[in-house]
Parts: sequence; structure tokens; C-alpha cells
Amino acid sequence: MLSTESNQRESLATIINGIKKLKEPLRKEIYQPFYKALRITRSENTNARNSVMNWFKSQKEFLAEKYNSNVYNEFGSSSLNVGKVAPTFESDQKIDGRLILRNNFRTLFQRHPEILTFGEDTGKIGGVNQAMEGMQEEFGEIRVFDTGIREASIIGQGIGLALRGLRPIAEIQYLDYLLYAIQIMSDDISTLAYRTKGTQKCPLIIRTRGHRLEGVWHAGSPMGGIINLVRGMIVCVPRNMLKAAGFYNTLLKSDDPALVIECLNGYRIKENEPSNYGDFTTPIGVPEVVKTGNDVTVVSYGSTFNLCEQASEILDEMNVSCELIDVQTLLPFDINHMIVNSLKKTNRIIFIDEDVPGGATSFMLNEVINKQKGYYHLDSQPLTLTAKEHRPAYGSDGDYFSKPNVDEIVDAIYNMMKESNPTKYPN
Repeated sequence: MLSTESNQRESLATIINGIKKLKEPLRKEIYQPFYKALRITRSENTNARNSVMNWFKSQKEFLAEKYNSNVYNEFGSSSLNVGKVAPTFESDQKIDGRLILRNNFRTLFQRHPEILTFGEDTGKIGGVNQAMEGMQEEFGEIRVFDTGIREASIIGQGIGLALRGLRPIAEIQYLDYLLYAIQIMSDDISTLAYRTKGTQKCPLIIRTRGHRLEGVWHAGSPMGGIINLVRGMIVCVPRNMLKAAGFYNTLLKSDDPALVIECLNGYRIKENEPSNYGDFTTPIGVPEVVKTGNDVTVVSYGSTFNLCEQASEILDEMNVSCELIDVQTLLPFDINHMIVNSLKKTNRIIFIDEDVPGGATSFMLNEVINKQKGYYHLDSQPLTLTAKEHRPAYGSDGDYFSKPNVDEIVDAIYNMMKESNPTKYPN
């Protein structure tokens, strides 16, 4: 059809003859010469070419469904379909964040007998941060139990239980230790829906804690590596325990495999106690605009987001208005493009976390600047602010000098404003 109205009949005839010689052609052996034909006729605007282009578009959609679909849950049971339910507060009482988690887990365990949890120190002592305190005594050693120091097989247990219809919460004691299990997560969990075109599911929730504290093996945040290895899983990065509890409520209403990373330094921070344990949800793939502003969009998550809030208060006194956005989940990322809508207003953006340079901040930058076409709205260079490229040094000084701190965040954002208006924002 294409050759009948083309000025490139001889070139197209050569391509057609090449296709005819193929005895058992693969799809790519048809599409490669087809692309070549389209390039040859790129300056033509004929009815035949337009018809061919419409066919080609439909074929691309068909092939995307055939080869690239079902990476994530595409059914009604997806966590993206769980509606948002806000926490309710009957008083101003504040309690430790760990108690919010524990009380929420207790409610979930009472309602759902198919839930069980296990990990290193999860059972008898209720976890290293006491978020499962008293749970083994109340629900028994079958549903709340300890394991050996064996991260890989903890995940393996979780996979088997999830495939058999239970709702396991497999605990990895620290985010740094997730590296011992990442191969299984990458090969077995995150690919299952894709490999089976959605016909098999593994609704395993992996619970861990990480980000900043003190210590080379207990304060890591290797998020860039994780999110690039577990495409197909939900990755939640709550900034506090109320948000984390909401994620567990959301995930248990769906059947998606997920990783929830609690803030290691947040268990003893006081938070308002909700009255609707087990019911409130934190939405998946939806950032939260925590503070509105006009000058700079500040994008972060987890423990570092809480430092951004502190920095924003200092910047308010320096006449810099920050719009603070907590991404909440890295996978999926900002499904409604809220961040680029903020950038349309501020025209400046910075991505901040405590991963190494080129890690999760670069992932977020690519999502907003390239995929969401945020580059249309930039008046300044988009920036990333990360930890140094080594493991965090020991102690409070090590934390301060290894990872983004409030002073560095203030300086980075203030310098963005100084570049645009050095008179208003002097050194």
C-alpha cells in the first residue's frame, strides 16, 4: 500500500523483496524494514502513508500489551484503587510513633486472621524498636515469631506464605540488610505479575527501617539501587509513623507486593494519636503538599523531608517561600503529576534525599523534568542535594557531615534564589 503512492517505489520494492525472502520471520524482522520504509517516505503526506501510520500506531499498542504490560497490578485489586481515608483525632494527645504503629498492627491482626509477621527479634521482644510490643503474647507464636539472621530466607518464607493466600509481613531489621535479599525481591517478587501476565500474585509486604541515624551499617539509604531493582513492587517512604501505618492499611486492602521503609529515627518522636486505627489510609503514588510556597519547589521523602521542614522555617525568615512536597512513594511516583504543577508556579525545583549522588534524587529529577516535561517551566537549573558517596560516618558528627543537614539545605535553596536576584538575596 505504501509503495503505490510513493515517489520512493524502487527503494520500497527493495525492502519488500527482502521481507519476501524471510521464511519464518520474527516480528522484529518485519518491523525493522517497516521503520526503514517510514524513514524513506518521511517527507510524503499521502493517504496511503497516513493509513499505514494509523495501522502502525495500533500495532504498537498491541505489542506494548503483549511485551510490556502487567509490570504492576492492572486489576481492581491494585493499591492505586484504594480510596483515601484521613486519620481522625479525638484529642490533642501525642504518643510515641512506635505506639501508633503497634496499635494499628494490633487492630489489623484482630480483624484479619490471615495476617502474620516474622523477622529478627520481631516476636519475643516485639522488634528492635518495639513497634510489635506485646503482639506475640496477644496473638501467639504462629502469627508473630522470630527468625534467625537470614534475610534471604525471610523473604523466601514470605513469598511462600503470600502465594498460599496468607498476608505475611516479613521484617528486615534494617534497610542496609535488605541488600542480602534484594536478588530474591528483584527476580522472584517484582517480576511475578509481569512473567505471568497478571495471573499470579505475591501480596507480600516487606517491612524495614532505615535512613539517617548513626552507624555505618545502620544508617544507609540505598534507594536508587533498590528502586531500579524492584520495578513491579510498591516502594513506600513515609516521613513518620502515622503515614507508615496508613500505608499498611492501604496495602492490606490490595494484593500488591510492597516495601515499606520506616524512619529509623522516628519511633520515639511524638505524634498525634489517631482514633480510627486500621481504617485511615495513605494513598499510593500520590505526593502530599505539606507546605505551600511560591519561590522554590522542594521535593523529598522520609527522614530528610523532616529536615526540609526545619530548613523551610529558616528560609521563611530569609524571604524565601518553599513549597514542600513529600513524594510518599517512589514506586509508583507521582501518578497525578502534582510536582510539575508546583513547578509551573515556582519555576525552581530541588530534589533532596540521603542516597548517594545519582541515586533516587536523579530518578525523581528524571520523572519530573523529563517524563512530566518540567523543563518547560524552569527558570533555574534543577538541583539535587544528596549524601556523600560513601557510607555514613559514625556518630552525630558523622551524620551531619555525611548526609544533607539543615544548614546545607538552607544554603542550597538560598543560593538558587541568589542566582536570580543577587540584590534581594546577598551572600
